[in-house]
Amino acid sequence: MDITQLEQLVVSALEDIKAKDIQVIDTTRVSALFERVVIASGDSNRQTRALARNVADKAREAGIEIVGIEGEGSGEWVLVDLGSVVVHIMQPAVRSYYNLEELWSATPARPSRPRAALHA
Repeated sequence: MDITQLEQLVVSALEDIKAKDIQVIDTTRVSALFERVVIASGDSNRQTRALARNVADKAREAGIEIVGIEGEGSGEWVLVDLGSVVVHIMQPAVRSYYNLEELWSATPARPSRPRAALHA
């Protein structure tokens, strides 16, 4: 699966569980460790955990190896590492505090494409 397809799979999995403010950041110019960072918000611990589980489940179904999942215990910030894509699912206060968009802003963050564009 190429990086664009993996990015679309992640965004779609997040949209399925109603993630908010999904941002996709191309990190190829700032890190050799991964190609994309995806950041999304969930309204509660339960929703952030459900979002992470859905991303992991969809990745497994597509044959993608899950490198790791961190933060499921608290649910305030759950990270799903898919190798070339790292997904951060955070509650709004945590997201605002850490401001990962600015950290990775060597390349501008862009909003995810609307769902219709994913299936075009």
